[in-house]
Amino acid sequence: MRAAVLEEQGKPLVIDEVDIAAPRQGEVRVAVKHCGLCHSDLSIIDGLFPAEVPVVLGHEAAGVVAELGPGVEGLAVGDQVVLTPVPPCGVCYGCLRGEPGTCANVIGIQTNALPDGSTGLSRGGKKVMRGVGVAALAESVVTPASGAVKIANEVPLEVACVIGCAVQTGVGAVLNTAKVEEGASVLVMGLGGVGLSIVQGARLASAAKVIVSDPIAARREVATQLGATHCIDPTSEDLAARVLEITGGVGADYAFDAVGKSSLVEAGVWATRAGGTTVCVGAAPIDDAITISPSALFVLSEKKLIGSTLGSCNSLRDIPRLVALWQAGRLDLESLISARRPLSEINQAADDLRAGRGIRTVLDI
Repeated sequence: MRAAVLEEQGKPLVIDEVDIAAPRQGEVRVAVKHCGLCHSDLSIIDGLFPAEVPVVLGHEAAGVVAELGPGVEGLAVGDQVVLTPVPPCGVCYGCLRGEPGTCANVIGIQTNALPDGSTGLSRGGKKVMRGVGVAALAESVVTPASGAVKIANEVPLEVACVIGCAVQTGVGAVLNTAKVEEGASVLVMGLGGVGLSIVQGARLASAAKVIVSDPIAARREVATQLGATHCIDPTSEDLAARVLEITGGVGADYAFDAVGKSSLVEAGVWATRAGGTTVCVGAAPIDDAITISPSALFVLSEKKLIGSTLGSCNSLRDIPRLVALWQAGRLDLESLISARRPLSEINQAADDLRAGRGIRTVLDI
């Protein structure tokens, strides 16, 4: 099959032929139709996340079931599906405790392989890694059946693909991880695809104040259209002072770092009220460290700092829920997609992401 392959971190991807294995017990092969490019992919391309190469990236995708492995139930050839980086196993300690973000299968994001260490991908007889748990910048993907979530045939895949990462991660961080309550005040730092999905999650949760911060004016404008009530330009305004002003001197109930940057996490901690919660959503570079000082003040104010993987989503439950919200007109997916490109323009899409041009580029496979 044709795939975008990263052969060396810090270098452009190449379009090449890659061999893909047939689906094994409990697996399916999906013909990928569309795949969004995410900052996590870019972090691997640029070397911010160390990764074994060669690797096929892409994890925000949708397609059509093309082949079933033995023992697969609930899916049929021809079904439309959204792929997910964390296919819920349903039986591990995290799943049984109702904490799908800690499912044992999350290891695939860390190792760029299937849970048993295999990838099902090769080139010239040599192993190719399965980037960020999916490897969807390719014509086909083989995944555990729970990693391909069926959606209705009338849902356009070029729109549904962004649910796979950005929307699960952002909306899920609000509804599942933080459990934001009606009337709360929310601060969102960073307005890419994930940040704008957090804004929509806050609107769905009926937050009273949705404060957003991003240096790019066009993104702040989109955030206003999607439910933001107050906008901050961090290049010209003091973030903490503005949040205190907007919240009557109290601080936000919740702050979300949608970029993956320790300085934003730290800013969120001090912009939240006593007892407030800061949620780390963006994936920070591997050597980025969070410093909380003075720690005594953090403790005495009972503030909370928590992580969120894929919005703490059980994809089998949450992807259909998010599709239903889009169908009901309560979730805007189209506004997240600012460009479409063929797979051959993957490096131009990466350049756009680096430069902060647009929001999400969807690659047509």
